[in-house]
Amino acid sequence: MPVVGMALGGVNFASLALELEPRVVDAAGTVTDPGVYLAYGAFLQTLVDFIIVAFAIFLLIKAINKLRRSEAEVPAAPPAPTTEEKLLTEIRDLLVLQRQ
Repeated sequence: MPVVGMALGGVNFASLALELEPRVVDAAGTVTDPGVYLAYGAFLQTLVDFIIVAFAIFLLIKAINKLRRSEAEVPAAPPAPTTEEKLLTEIRDLLVLQRQ
């Protein structure tokens, strides 16, 4: 997905999180309680990646189906008329001429 990341300007949702409880820092500057975070960014990043891959597969399948459909639409040449059909055609033409 590096190409997609470059196309989107390097957007990465993996670091997004909602702070539910803030971290606790003592006077010396050390973190005594890291806090509670709801990290929803990884889910969003996975969802975006899935949608991109699903769309690419959709387009690929659509193109394959279009190629198959165009091959199936080519009609087969009609078979040559049998001698019986030729004789019946001549009789029909003669009857039409007699009615005129």
